[in-house]
Amino acid sequence: MPNRRRFIRSTGLAATAVACSPLPVQATGQTDSLQPTELASKPLLTPAGAFRDVSRGNPKPHTLMGKALEDAGLTPNTWRLEILADPFTDELVREAARVEKDYRLESGTALDLPALMKIAVHHGVGYLKAVQCLNIQEPLGQGLWEGVPLRNVIGQCGRLRNVRRIYFYGFHNHDPDQRFQSSLSYSQAMETAPGDPPVFLAYRLNGEPIPLERGGPVRMIVPWGYGFKSIKWLQCIQLTNDFRANDTYARQNNDPDSPMKSAAYLDKLPAQVKVGQHAFLSGQVISGFSGVERVEYWLHRVEQGAAPVEYDGPVYRSATWIPCKIESEPSDWESVLPKGIDPLKLAGFDAVTGRAKSWPLRYGMANWYVRLPKLAAGTYEFRVRTVDLNGFAQPEPRAMLKAGKNAVEVHRFEVL
Repeated sequence: MPNRRRFIRSTGLAATAVACSPLPVQATGQTDSLQPTELASKPLLTPAGAFRDVSRGNPKPHTLMGKALEDAGLTPNTWRLEILADPFTDELVREAARVEKDYRLESGTALDLPALMKIAVHHGVGYLKAVQCLNIQEPLGQGLWEGVPLRNVIGQCGRLRNVRRIYFYGFHNHDPDQRFQSSLSYSQAMETAPGDPPVFLAYRLNGEPIPLERGGPVRMIVPWGYGFKSIKWLQCIQLTNDFRANDTYARQNNDPDSPMKSAAYLDKLPAQVKVGQHAFLSGQVISGFSGVERVEYWLHRVEQGAAPVEYDGPVYRSATWIPCKIESEPSDWESVLPKGIDPLKLAGFDAVTGRAKSWPLRYGMANWYVRLPKLAAGTYEFRVRTVDLNGFAQPEPRAMLKAGKNAVEVHRFEVL
């Protein structure tokens, strides 16, 4: 049984931010010149090896090899999942969680990969989800994740009593100080609103086994959550009557229950544009908890060397925002999805037409772009933001950045 005190320990968090105002405007990378052919849309499915990696651990688990990898339980043949009842009680938690059946390494009953995949025969789920770190101002990538709903895995335990929260963690080099963990309420784990995908244990990414660097053999996928919820190298689920979150991120001044925010992000864009040429600008849009109504931009001429326009200052509030173009849903999903994947069977797709129920897909990512008019010589600031389905413009309505980085990005360039 895992030691409870060790189970709720937290590790450090490296955050990146550029604070230029009370709600910081984020500066983006630049390229030296602009060619329209360089703005080809990024693929909807990020290749497994092309995701930005934010793995933790010393050594990082995906660097293990040979016997060390087998001993860690990180090969398809050696992977096991424990599902345990937490015996914890205190003055607020008077009764411990109880389960009809648990799954333990020591008794040889822990679930293996074939057992997990057997559950998927009748309860499998697939979903296109973007991955984003709560404290990094850009998406890490987007993939088609396939696996088994958490509720069906917990269902293997039979009757439950006094379970209010689900704790889970992955391999951590057998070092409690390196443990990275997260949690969900019992309700979040077991029920979703109609049309929303469930939390699930994923073992495939883009039609292939999840590689170690992406958290395989099995990782948790929390569709609406930031990356810290989708624990890599999953090995233990603990059912507890403790109502408190034990997330590593909760111990470091982050909102542990923050759903993904709708937000637009910039690609690396040119530092200079020639007079008389059109500027082609692009980026990605995340459809978060409140969806996306549109992506829009504001182009503003400034004096060379001037400070960025202050967010929510008088100049900002008087801005005129113009709609951008969001890349359309693919007309032929079979040309986008891995071979053998039927969109009719994917969460978020219409089971009759095979079309996405919303676009961009909820908790997914799509490309946006804009062709600016020919500009006079000078210095310009370009900003882009989303407006969600409730009418809120980014970064509202949850502007506090510890609930997710979604400050309005700015790109400054010269027209020469």
